[in-house]
Amino acid sequence: MQKKDIGLGMLVLTVAAVVAALNPRFLSPINLANTANLIGLFGLFSLAEAFVIVTAGIELSVGSVIALLGVLFVDMIVNQGIPWPIATVIVLVLGGFIGLAHGLLITRLRLQPFVVTLCGLLIYRGIARFYTADGTAGFSFGDSFPTLEWLVSGRTSGVPHSIVAFAVVAVFSWFLLHRTVFGRHLFAVGKNEEAARFSGINTTRVIVLAYVICAVFTALSAVFFAMYTRSIHPASHGNFYELYGIAAAVLGGFSLRGGEGSIVGVVLGVVLLQVLQNLVNLLGIPSSLNFAVMGGVILIGVLADTQFARYRTARRQAAALASLTDKTESRADTA
Repeated sequence: MQKKDIGLGMLVLTVAAVVAALNPRFLSPINLANTANLIGLFGLFSLAEAFVIVTAGIELSVGSVIALLGVLFVDMIVNQGIPWPIATVIVLVLGGFIGLAHGLLITRLRLQPFVVTLCGLLIYRGIARFYTADGTAGFSFGDSFPTLEWLVSGRTSGVPHSIVAFAVVAVFSWFLLHRTVFGRHLFAVGKNEEAARFSGINTTRVIVLAYVICAVFTALSAVFFAMYTRSIHPASHGNFYELYGIAAAVLGGFSLRGGEGSIVGVVLGVVLLQVLQNLVNLLGIPSSLNFAVMGGVILIGVLADTQFARYRTARRQAAALASLTDKTESRADTA
Protein backbone atom coordinates (compact mmCIF):
# COMPACT_ATOMS: atom_id res chain seq x y z
CA MET A 1 0.00 0.00 0.00
CA GLN A 2 1.40 3.40 -1.01
CA LYS A 3 1.68 6.38 1.34
CA LYS A 4 -1.08 8.11 -0.64
CA ASP A 5 -3.41 5.17 -0.02
CA ILE A 6 -2.69 5.24 3.71
CA GLY A 7 -3.41 8.97 3.81
CA LEU A 8 -6.64 8.52 1.85
CA GLY A 9 -7.66 5.65 4.12
CA MET A 10 -7.15 7.90 7.15
CA LEU A 11 -9.27 10.58 5.47
CA VAL A 12 -12.07 8.07 4.82
CA LEU A 13 -12.03 6.96 8.47
CA THR A 14 -11.99 10.56 9.67
CA VAL A 15 -14.93 11.59 7.49
CA ALA A 16 -16.85 8.44 8.49
CA ALA A 17 -16.20 9.13 12.19
CA VAL A 18 -17.41 12.72 11.80
CA VAL A 19 -20.55 11.62 9.97
CA ALA A 20 -21.23 8.93 12.61
CA ALA A 21 -20.76 11.48 15.40
CA LEU A 22 -23.12 13.94 13.74
CA ASN A 23 -25.75 11.34 12.94
CA PRO A 24 -25.65 7.85 14.56
CA ARG A 25 -27.94 6.53 11.82
CA PHE A 26 -24.82 6.35 9.64
CA LEU A 27 -23.82 3.14 11.47
CA SER A 28 -27.25 1.50 11.23
CA PRO A 29 -27.16 -1.85 9.35
CA ILE A 30 -29.64 -0.62 6.74
CA ASN A 31 -27.66 2.51 5.98
CA LEU A 32 -24.35 0.63 5.83
CA ALA A 33 -25.84 -1.98 3.48
CA ASN A 34 -27.29 0.70 1.19
CA THR A 35 -23.99 2.59 1.18
CA ALA A 36 -22.12 -0.64 0.39
CA ASN A 37 -24.53 -1.31 -2.48
CA LEU A 38 -23.86 2.13 -3.97
CA ILE A 39 -20.10 1.70 -3.48
CA GLY A 40 -20.33 -1.51 -5.51
CA LEU A 41 -22.41 0.07 -8.28
CA PHE A 42 -20.28 3.19 -8.68
CA GLY A 43 -17.02 1.36 -8.07
CA LEU A 44 -17.30 -0.84 -11.16
CA PHE A 45 -17.09 1.98 -13.70
CA SER A 46 -14.61 3.92 -11.53
CA LEU A 47 -12.18 1.00 -11.84
CA ALA A 48 -12.86 1.05 -15.58
CA GLU A 49 -11.91 4.71 -15.79
CA ALA A 50 -8.62 4.05 -14.00
CA PHE A 51 -7.34 1.77 -16.79
CA VAL A 52 -7.67 4.59 -19.30
CA ILE A 53 -6.37 7.39 -17.08
CA VAL A 54 -3.17 5.47 -16.29
CA THR A 55 -2.32 5.64 -20.02
CA ALA A 56 -2.77 9.45 -19.94
CA GLY A 57 -6.14 9.04 -21.67
CA ILE A 58 -9.67 9.93 -20.64
CA GLU A 59 -13.06 8.27 -21.10
CA LEU A 60 -15.97 10.70 -21.16
CA SER A 61 -18.64 8.40 -22.58
CA VAL A 62 -19.04 6.12 -19.53
CA GLY A 63 -22.47 7.50 -18.55
CA SER A 64 -23.83 7.32 -22.10
CA VAL A 65 -22.50 3.78 -22.57
CA ILE A 66 -24.27 2.74 -19.35
CA ALA A 67 -27.51 4.29 -20.66
CA LEU A 68 -27.28 2.71 -24.13
CA LEU A 69 -26.22 -0.76 -23.01
CA GLY A 70 -28.71 -0.68 -20.15
CA VAL A 71 -31.55 0.06 -22.60
CA LEU A 72 -30.41 -2.73 -24.91
CA PHE A 73 -30.09 -5.19 -22.02
CA VAL A 74 -33.60 -4.50 -20.75
CA ASP A 75 -35.04 -4.62 -24.26
CA MET A 76 -33.37 -7.97 -25.02
CA ILE A 77 -34.64 -9.80 -21.96
CA VAL A 78 -38.08 -8.12 -21.69
CA ASN A 79 -39.17 -7.55 -25.29
CA GLN A 80 -36.99 -9.85 -27.40
CA GLY A 81 -37.18 -12.85 -25.09
CA ILE A 82 -33.44 -13.43 -25.13
CA PRO A 83 -32.26 -15.40 -22.06
CA TRP A 84 -30.50 -13.09 -19.63
CA PRO A 85 -27.13 -14.96 -19.68
CA ILE A 86 -26.94 -14.50 -23.47
CA ALA A 87 -28.11 -10.88 -23.18
CA THR A 88 -25.39 -10.23 -20.60
CA VAL A 89 -22.72 -11.70 -22.87
CA ILE A 90 -24.01 -9.61 -25.81
CA VAL A 91 -23.84 -6.46 -23.68
CA LEU A 92 -20.26 -7.24 -22.60
CA VAL A 93 -19.24 -7.94 -26.20
CA LEU A 94 -20.85 -4.69 -27.37
CA GLY A 95 -18.94 -2.90 -24.64
CA GLY A 96 -15.74 -4.50 -25.89
CA PHE A 97 -16.46 -3.29 -29.44
CA ILE A 98 -17.07 0.25 -28.19
CA GLY A 99 -13.75 0.20 -26.38
CA LEU A 100 -12.03 -1.26 -29.44
CA ALA A 101 -13.45 1.52 -31.63
CA HIS A 102 -12.27 4.19 -29.19
CA GLY A 103 -8.82 2.63 -28.93
CA LEU A 104 -8.36 2.34 -32.70
CA LEU A 105 -9.54 5.91 -33.33
CA ILE A 106 -7.05 7.17 -30.76
CA THR A 107 -4.06 5.05 -31.81
CA ARG A 108 -4.54 4.57 -35.56
CA LEU A 109 -6.06 7.93 -36.52
CA ARG A 110 -4.18 9.79 -33.77
CA LEU A 111 -7.31 11.52 -32.50
CA GLN A 112 -7.35 13.05 -29.04
CA PRO A 113 -8.98 10.77 -26.40
CA PHE A 114 -10.97 13.77 -25.19
CA VAL A 115 -12.49 14.32 -28.65
CA VAL A 116 -13.19 10.64 -29.34
CA THR A 117 -14.91 9.96 -26.03
CA LEU A 118 -16.76 13.29 -26.01
CA CYS A 119 -18.22 12.39 -29.40
CA GLY A 120 -19.04 8.95 -27.96
CA LEU A 121 -20.86 10.62 -25.08
CA LEU A 122 -23.13 12.43 -27.53
CA ILE A 123 -23.52 9.57 -30.01
CA TYR A 124 -24.42 6.82 -27.51
CA ARG A 125 -26.84 9.06 -25.62
CA GLY A 126 -28.51 10.04 -28.89
CA ILE A 127 -28.79 6.42 -30.06
CA ALA A 128 -30.31 5.39 -26.72
CA ARG A 129 -32.92 8.15 -26.95
CA PHE A 130 -33.71 7.33 -30.59
CA TYR A 131 -33.96 3.59 -29.85
CA THR A 132 -36.56 4.15 -27.16
CA ALA A 133 -38.24 7.08 -28.97
CA ASP A 134 -37.25 9.13 -25.93
CA GLY A 135 -39.36 6.86 -23.77
CA THR A 136 -38.48 4.83 -20.71
CA ALA A 137 -37.17 1.29 -20.96
CA GLY A 138 -37.99 -0.87 -17.98
CA PHE A 139 -39.59 -3.95 -16.58
CA SER A 140 -43.34 -4.32 -16.74
CA PHE A 141 -45.50 -5.32 -13.80
CA GLY A 142 -45.07 -9.04 -13.23
CA ASP A 143 -41.74 -9.35 -15.03
CA SER A 144 -39.56 -11.51 -12.84
CA PHE A 145 -36.06 -12.86 -13.33
CA PRO A 146 -35.33 -14.35 -9.91
CA THR A 147 -31.88 -15.76 -10.65
CA LEU A 148 -30.66 -12.59 -12.35
CA GLU A 149 -32.17 -10.40 -9.64
CA TRP A 150 -30.53 -12.48 -6.92
CA LEU A 151 -27.14 -12.42 -8.65
CA VAL A 152 -27.12 -8.69 -9.37
CA SER A 153 -29.41 -7.06 -6.83
CA GLY A 154 -29.56 -9.70 -4.11
CA ARG A 155 -27.84 -9.89 -0.76
CA THR A 156 -26.16 -12.67 1.18
CA SER A 157 -26.20 -12.27 4.97
CA GLY A 158 -27.02 -8.61 4.38
CA VAL A 159 -24.04 -8.05 2.05
CA PRO A 160 -25.13 -6.66 -1.34
CA HIS A 161 -23.89 -8.66 -4.30
CA SER A 162 -22.86 -5.46 -6.06
CA ILE A 163 -20.13 -4.90 -3.46
CA VAL A 164 -19.05 -8.53 -3.90
CA ALA A 165 -18.78 -7.99 -7.67
CA PHE A 166 -16.87 -4.76 -7.04
CA ALA A 167 -14.44 -6.59 -4.74
CA VAL A 168 -13.86 -9.34 -7.33
CA VAL A 169 -13.28 -6.82 -10.14
CA ALA A 170 -11.02 -4.74 -7.86
CA VAL A 171 -8.84 -7.77 -7.01
CA PHE A 172 -8.65 -8.71 -10.70
CA SER A 173 -7.77 -5.10 -11.62
CA TRP A 174 -5.14 -4.90 -8.87
CA PHE A 175 -3.48 -8.08 -10.10
CA LEU A 176 -3.64 -6.97 -13.73
CA LEU A 177 -2.30 -3.47 -13.08
CA HIS A 178 0.28 -4.15 -10.37
CA ARG A 179 1.40 -7.74 -10.84
CA THR A 180 1.60 -8.36 -14.60
CA VAL A 181 3.83 -7.26 -17.46
CA PHE A 182 0.79 -5.70 -19.15
CA GLY A 183 0.24 -3.55 -16.06
CA ARG A 184 3.83 -2.32 -16.16
CA HIS A 185 3.37 -1.51 -19.83
CA LEU A 186 0.27 0.56 -18.98
CA PHE A 187 2.27 2.63 -16.50
CA ALA A 188 5.17 2.98 -18.94
CA VAL A 189 2.92 4.16 -21.78
CA GLY A 190 1.24 6.66 -19.49
CA LYS A 191 4.55 7.99 -18.24
CA ASN A 192 6.15 8.47 -21.64
CA GLU A 193 4.56 6.86 -24.70
CA GLU A 194 7.49 7.67 -26.98
CA ALA A 195 10.06 6.19 -24.61
CA ALA A 196 7.87 3.11 -24.11
CA ARG A 197 7.67 2.59 -27.89
CA PHE A 198 11.45 2.88 -28.29
CA SER A 199 11.92 0.38 -25.47
CA GLY A 200 10.01 -2.23 -27.49
CA ILE A 201 6.50 -1.94 -26.01
CA ASN A 202 3.64 -2.22 -28.50
CA THR A 203 2.03 1.00 -27.32
CA THR A 204 -0.87 0.76 -29.78
CA ARG A 205 -1.93 -2.63 -28.45
CA VAL A 206 -1.56 -1.51 -24.84
CA ILE A 207 -3.73 1.60 -25.32
CA VAL A 208 -6.40 -0.26 -27.30
CA LEU A 209 -6.60 -2.97 -24.62
CA ALA A 210 -6.93 -0.29 -21.93
CA TYR A 211 -10.01 1.13 -23.67
CA VAL A 212 -11.46 -2.35 -24.25
CA ILE A 213 -11.07 -3.26 -20.56
CA CYS A 214 -12.63 0.07 -19.60
CA ALA A 215 -15.63 -0.49 -21.87
CA VAL A 216 -16.19 -4.11 -20.74
CA PHE A 217 -16.18 -3.06 -17.06
CA THR A 218 -18.58 -0.25 -17.99
CA ALA A 219 -20.87 -2.74 -19.74
CA LEU A 220 -20.89 -4.90 -16.61
CA SER A 221 -21.78 -1.79 -14.63
CA ALA A 222 -24.64 -1.11 -17.10
CA VAL A 223 -26.19 -4.50 -16.26
CA PHE A 224 -25.99 -3.81 -12.51
CA PHE A 225 -27.50 -0.34 -12.87
CA ALA A 226 -30.28 -1.64 -15.13
CA MET A 227 -31.29 -4.18 -12.46
CA TYR A 228 -30.86 -1.60 -9.68
CA THR A 229 -33.09 1.07 -11.23
CA ARG A 230 -35.33 -1.38 -13.20
CA SER A 231 -36.35 1.64 -15.26
CA ILE A 232 -34.09 3.53 -17.65
CA HIS A 233 -34.80 6.94 -19.05
CA PRO A 234 -32.05 7.35 -21.65
CA ALA A 235 -32.01 11.16 -21.41
CA SER A 236 -30.86 11.10 -17.78
CA HIS A 237 -29.70 7.57 -16.91
CA GLY A 238 -25.98 7.63 -16.11
CA ASN A 239 -25.60 11.39 -16.42
CA PHE A 240 -22.26 12.64 -14.99
CA TYR A 241 -21.12 9.11 -14.12
CA GLU A 242 -17.95 9.66 -16.14
CA LEU A 243 -17.09 12.63 -13.91
CA TYR A 244 -17.75 10.51 -10.84
CA GLY A 245 -15.38 7.82 -12.13
CA ILE A 246 -12.70 10.38 -12.98
CA ALA A 247 -13.07 11.98 -9.54
CA ALA A 248 -12.71 8.60 -7.78
CA ALA A 249 -9.60 7.76 -9.81
CA VAL A 250 -7.99 11.16 -9.25
CA LEU A 251 -8.81 11.03 -5.53
CA GLY A 252 -7.22 7.58 -5.51
CA GLY A 253 -3.94 8.96 -6.76
CA PHE A 254 -4.25 8.55 -10.53
CA SER A 255 -2.69 11.46 -12.35
CA LEU A 256 -4.47 12.80 -15.44
CA ARG A 257 -0.98 13.05 -16.96
CA GLY A 258 -0.79 9.25 -16.74
CA GLY A 259 1.72 6.78 -15.33
CA GLU A 260 0.62 6.97 -11.67
CA GLY A 261 -2.01 5.47 -9.41
CA SER A 262 -3.14 2.37 -7.57
CA ILE A 263 -6.30 0.27 -7.52
CA VAL A 264 -6.41 0.46 -3.72
CA GLY A 265 -6.58 4.24 -4.10
CA VAL A 266 -9.54 4.01 -6.49
CA VAL A 267 -11.40 1.75 -4.06
CA LEU A 268 -10.80 4.24 -1.24
CA GLY A 269 -11.79 7.11 -3.54
CA VAL A 270 -15.12 5.45 -4.31
CA VAL A 271 -15.73 4.80 -0.60
CA LEU A 272 -14.93 8.43 0.25
CA LEU A 273 -17.30 9.79 -2.39
CA GLN A 274 -20.14 7.58 -1.18
CA VAL A 275 -19.52 8.49 2.46
CA LEU A 276 -19.69 12.15 1.44
CA GLN A 277 -22.89 11.44 -0.46
CA ASN A 278 -24.27 9.78 2.65
CA LEU A 279 -23.19 12.78 4.73
CA VAL A 280 -25.18 15.10 2.48
CA ASN A 281 -28.29 12.94 2.88
CA LEU A 282 -28.01 12.29 6.62
CA LEU A 283 -27.30 15.90 7.54
CA GLY A 284 -30.24 17.14 5.53
CA ILE A 285 -28.10 19.29 3.27
CA PRO A 286 -30.19 20.37 0.25
CA SER A 287 -29.66 17.96 -2.62
CA SER A 288 -29.01 20.95 -4.88
CA LEU A 289 -25.73 21.40 -2.96
CA ASN A 290 -24.74 17.78 -3.42
CA PHE A 291 -22.28 18.33 -6.26
CA ALA A 292 -20.97 21.52 -4.63
CA VAL A 293 -20.06 19.66 -1.42
CA MET A 294 -18.42 16.78 -3.25
CA GLY A 295 -16.58 19.09 -5.65
CA GLY A 296 -15.30 21.20 -2.76
CA VAL A 297 -13.99 18.20 -0.85
CA ILE A 298 -12.32 16.78 -3.98
CA LEU A 299 -10.68 20.13 -4.71
CA ILE A 300 -9.39 20.38 -1.14
CA GLY A 301 -8.05 16.81 -1.35
CA VAL A 302 -6.25 17.41 -4.63
CA LEU A 303 -4.80 20.70 -3.38
CA ALA A 304 -3.55 19.03 -0.19
CA ASP A 305 -2.04 16.17 -2.19
CA THR A 306 -0.29 18.62 -4.53
CA GLN A 307 1.15 20.60 -1.66
CA PHE A 308 2.36 17.47 0.14
CA ALA A 309 3.97 16.27 -3.10
CA ARG A 310 5.80 19.59 -3.48
CA TYR A 311 6.88 19.43 0.16
CA ARG A 312 8.25 15.90 -0.27
CA THR A 313 10.08 16.89 -3.47
CA ALA A 314 11.60 19.92 -1.76
CA ARG A 315 12.75 17.76 1.16
CA ARG A 316 14.35 15.22 -1.19
CA GLN A 317 16.12 17.98 -3.12
CA ALA A 318 17.34 19.59 0.11
CA ALA A 319 18.62 16.24 1.40
CA ALA A 320 20.41 15.55 -1.90
CA LEU A 321 21.97 19.03 -1.88
CA ALA A 322 23.11 18.63 1.72
CA SER A 323 24.65 15.25 0.92
CA LEU A 324 26.47 16.70 -2.08
CA THR A 325 27.75 19.62 0.01
CA ASP A 326 29.03 17.25 2.72
CA LYS A 327 30.88 15.15 0.15
CA THR A 328 32.44 18.25 -1.42
CA GLU A 329 33.61 19.56 1.96
CA SER A 330 34.95 16.14 2.90
CA ARG A 331 37.02 15.97 -0.30
CA ALA A 332 38.27 19.51 0.28
CA ASP A 333 39.38 18.63 3.83
CA THR A 334 41.13 15.49 2.58
CA ALA A 335 42.99 17.48 -0.10
